[in-house]
Amino acid sequence: MSEATAPPIRRRKRAWAVGLFLAPSLVLLGAIVVYPIFFSVGRSFFDASGSEFVGVRNYREMFTAPSTLTAIKNNLIWVVFAPSIVTAVGLVFAVLTERVAWSTAFKVAIFMPMAISFLSAGVTWRLIYEEEPDLGLANATVGAVVNVFQPPGAVAGARSSQEDAVAESDEGGLSLRGPVEVGATAMLGLVAIPPESVPEGAVQAAEPAEAADGIAGTVWLDFAPGGGGEPGVIDPEERGLPGVEVEAVADGEVVASTTTGSDGAFVLEGMPPGSYELRLPPANFREPFGGVNWLGATLVTPAIIAAYIWIWAGFAMVVIAAGLAAIPRETLEASRVDGGSEWQVFRRVTVPLLAPVLAVVFVTLVINVLKVFDLVLVIAPGSAQRDANVIALQLWKTAFGIRDFGLGSALAVFLLLLVVPAMAFNIKRFRADQS
Repeated sequence: MSEATAPPIRRRKRAWAVGLFLAPSLVLLGAIVVYPIFFSVGRSFFDASGSEFVGVRNYREMFTAPSTLTAIKNNLIWVVFAPSIVTAVGLVFAVLTERVAWSTAFKVAIFMPMAISFLSAGVTWRLIYEEEPDLGLANATVGAVVNVFQPPGAVAGARSSQEDAVAESDEGGLSLRGPVEVGATAMLGLVAIPPESVPEGAVQAAEPAEAADGIAGTVWLDFAPGGGGEPGVIDPEERGLPGVEVEAVADGEVVASTTTGSDGAFVLEGMPPGSYELRLPPANFREPFGGVNWLGATLVTPAIIAAYIWIWAGFAMVVIAAGLAAIPRETLEASRVDGGSEWQVFRRVTVPLLAPVLAVVFVTLVINVLKVFDLVLVIAPGSAQRDANVIALQLWKTAFGIRDFGLGSALAVFLLLLVVPAMAFNIKRFRADQS
């Protein structure tokens, strides 16, 4: 007997039974979802204390406050970039899980960030983004690459102790003001070098020995421990500076170059008679890599998005991999038999078949990034938090920081209105899949 033909008494009993089982859930849902929504909507029309009705003033203030406008702009950046990048990365990882030998270990490694709290992940990435290369992993990695192509100079940051005899070039190098003849000697004293920055192996500076077919000289730290001494003269306990590159230039061309020894002495040999410009090229004075300010005003939002991608790529990979496993293998093999390359099969067969799954992942991530809060709060330092501000963080600061619950409720309502369309799309998609 169908439900439609069942006696009215039986139908009423079933309705009561269904209502009885649903009642606890409905009460809970109403208490923690429905009531707060309606209360927030009503509260948004009152002032901070809730005693005076102010109409739409909170909404007007919300859309004119610079902090809220910054939060809306940042949320727009999050919505445009974070979900699309996470979905793309998850798709790549899902495809790789079918190709790599240790697919299970690969999945565990990628999904593991989802197993830790966002607070812990935020603290981890805050340490990764430390500006000091000796502390932050990001800058240590960038610094290792930079130092390969542009190593720090032997005497980084040094300047001449003989400003009347030595000139600084526009590029940052030093050169003697007058020409130097072959057979002559040159003295190049440097200062402003901290003791810990003196090159290793430096010993007492030596007076240069003349070279008949070249130019000899000394580059040394023109500063004795405890002070004293005469500028431009090698005094006792003044050390030579090893590893400094010296060049002889004629008509704009480098005709000879060498590096100083442990006592700072150098000899440019085998040079034709004549006069030359003697210089220390800018590479000698190149500062070591000091680190990128990842959490500064310019890069703080992209830096936090990178941390978000690290966390959520595992979620996207697992969901997309499930969809990938449901694709008939015969379809893929038929595409390959028809002459399609792996890239063509991926682009024209795999991705279109995965489109519904990709859409669900993308929309779910859009909902998530609209509510992003904890990563921004933990990773962004106080000096840059204003530049990294998002709507959820602005809501928290307004409601629980300055305790303006009227404006905070308006922000909550605005955030709800942003999330509802994405939620409706997901619900519609789920219903379509079930039908």
